Amino acid sequence: MHKIMILSGAGLSAESGIRTFRDHDGLWENHSVMEVCSTQGWIANRVKVTSFYNDRRRDLEFKEPNHAHKVLAQLEHDYRGRVIHLTQNIDNLMEKAGAKDIIHLHGTLTDLRCEACTQIFNIAYKKQVGNEKCPHCGNTRVRHNVVMFGEAAPEYTRIYQSIKECTLFIAIGTSGTVIDIIPIAKEFNKHSILIDPKRQNTASTFDPHDYIDEYFEHFIQKKAGDAMEDMMDIIKEHMGQG
Repeated sequence: MHKIMILSGAGLSAESGIRTFRDHDGLWENHSVMEVCSTQGWIANRVKVTSFYNDRRRDLEFKEPNHAHKVLAQLEHDYRGRVIHLTQNIDNLMEKAGAKDIIHLHGTLTDLRCEACTQIFNIAYKKQVGNEKCPHCGNTRVRHNVVMFGEAAPEYTRIYQSIKECTLFIAIGTSGTVIDIIPIAKEFNKHSILIDPKRQNTASTFDPHDYIDEYFEHFIQKKAGDAMEDMMDIIKEHMGQG
């Protein structure tokens, strides 16, 4: 049975007004990435990091899913049990669009995590003020539920599981900087789609004169929302074969 593996990144949510994780100047919302997104930054200034994620959470409340989110949510519905969507995004726009089975590789902005029992609990768009208690164990040492540089991303094992299960790979809105998508594409023997509005150079482990799209069967050089019709044509043909 044919199944689809989707790996999405910041480009999926950019059309909803959410800034990409890391700009070329190394900043995210005018903050040094390592100051607000690393274990070193967290140890150095918990208050600053907490405030940063409070701002991101408040901003997310008013963001709405775009056309691409809605098409992908409908895809999950139409091929129930045959779509594995792994996202690097920490927003909940896929869920707002109606998706039920999204795997957040880097955590979720609308949750907090207990530092004692590691359980996760939802706070929606509320500000973390410092007196929150874990509903599971009562501990007050809780933090944002976003994976930082310097710590393990436990959901990454799902990437390798999905490669084994799926027959078509779709990379959408990711440059391959954080998760190298070339080795994944090579596992699918060209049964793959890359959606990106611009051509991206390969990672340093490959020939730097190559482009990432050269490793994919289909390259849709459009923004996520504009690429949905082309993507669905390819998917329908592939899924109709098995």
